[in-house]
Amino acid sequence: MDFIDLKTQYAVLKDEIDRRIRGVLEHGQYIMGPEVAELEDVLARFAGARHCVTVASGTEALLIALMALDVKPGDEIITSPFTFIATAEVMLLLGAKPVFVDIEPDTCNMDVRQVEAAITPRTRALMPVSLYGQPCDMDELDAIARRHGLVVIEDAAQSFGAEYKGRKSGHLSAIGCTSFFPSKPLGCYGDGGALFTDDDAIAQAAREIRVHGQSSRYHHTRLGVGGRMDTLQCAVVLAKFGRFEWEVARRLAIGERYNRLLDQAGIPRVTVRPDRTSVFAQYTVLVNDRARVQEGLKAAGVPTAVHYPVPIPLQPAYRLVGAEQQFPHAVQAAQRVISLPMHADLSDSAQDAIVEALVHQLS
Repeated sequence: MDFIDLKTQYAVLKDEIDRRIRGVLEHGQYIMGPEVAELEDVLARFAGARHCVTVASGTEALLIALMALDVKPGDEIITSPFTFIATAEVMLLLGAKPVFVDIEPDTCNMDVRQVEAAITPRTRALMPVSLYGQPCDMDELDAIARRHGLVVIEDAAQSFGAEYKGRKSGHLSAIGCTSFFPSKPLGCYGDGGALFTDDDAIAQAAREIRVHGQSSRYHHTRLGVGGRMDTLQCAVVLAKFGRFEWEVARRLAIGERYNRLLDQAGIPRVTVRPDRTSVFAQYTVLVNDRARVQEGLKAAGVPTAVHYPVPIPLQPAYRLVGAEQQFPHAVQAAQRVISLPMHADLSDSAQDAIVEALVHQLS
């Protein structure tokens, strides 16, 4: 059993993926080839955004978003302590300070009720994370940002394809950033990402930053990075996009079936709010004695993963004194979360076997 089954997906899409890759090999424009602009147009229309700027990775999307806002050393960005390290990493790379607020224990997303108290005169932006595929309370965050003259950047690396009150994740705030890492709901075969915005100036800045700050060839108007998404990776995402809406529907259905089976068994899980959807980049439950449960599931042929075992404020490179007391829900989640196999081609029989094995381990 695969945790994420990319082999079956490739088998279904093989002809289109091969055709798209062959097209790049034939025209030879491996950097900023025509597939780059084509993908940006497709994704912008899907998200409902005026602009999509493809970049080298989801991490690069976050970094470029902050650079486009001219974030400076000493600026503060409010975010979640329970996410992949890249969310805070990009802030520190620019000399900014991540300011963490604890998570909601049921969704594992940032607790928006704690955000306003964390704002200081140095706060520049809010960066919520749409963890496990479910958007945060974005309307509330946008309202807070308007009151304080801040910008909201949605870290939608795990949630592209999800909806919040009928709007697409990635286009729920001033800037949305996503990832096309292979395991994401819409993934390429390497690294890739995208930034979404309706703001013309931010989009232009992002386009220049991703090519070393160039406004035209060898004319550098701002500090930049080598942040382009390869043409080949854009071609792969274009090939996969034709199946993407079907895959999102399948993820919703599989997630709902997991919910029913686990609720019947009384197994705690990450919940999804009724006004939004999750694309279940990870389907996550909460268990005690996680190491034992994982070993038992492994013996039963069920792969698992932990997203994430250590909150960012407890990581050696980021450690904050007293973090255990400041972020108790994040600490508890990090000790209990375990992700189960989830992908669009997961069969009912495989899902039944996963839940049966989990129930056995917890009984």
